[in-house]
Amino acid sequence: MNGNVELLNFIYQNSQMGVITIKQLIGIAEDNNFIKHLESQYNEYNEIHKAAKELLNKNGFDEKGISAFAKIRTYLMINVQTLTDKSSSHISEMLIIGSNMGIINAVKNLKKYKDAETEILSLMERLLRFEENNVQELKEFL
Repeated sequence: MNGNVELLNFIYQNSQMGVITIKQLIGIAEDNNFIKHLESQYNEYNEIHKAAKELLNKNGFDEKGISAFAKIRTYLMINVQTLTDKSSSHISEMLIIGSNMGIINAVKNLKKYKDAETEILSLMERLLRFEENNVQELKEFL
């Protein structure tokens, strides 16, 4: 597998995790302002996810999504972590931790695949900026 495909699949999986997680949290969150913020995040993750899929398909590759096990594990983790605390503050903290992991992995992948095609690098940089922005915006809900 070449670097372009590996980087695109990273973007695809990262954004897929964002879509899945945010969708679940929208159903758990109780504060309407926070839910609106989550919906905005969901929309951007979804746009990045679609763009990664289109680039993969355009280059003749199939997308490799998150495994069923990872989806179930994430679903259960979110349910356990929000069982006793559904506050915007707690959910924001969870999302900030996730976005920080995304930032670290994005920076590593940008360095690892610095020779990838410009269009793919741009999408990776868009995801990185989005994750960084998420952290800043979520701080107001802590």
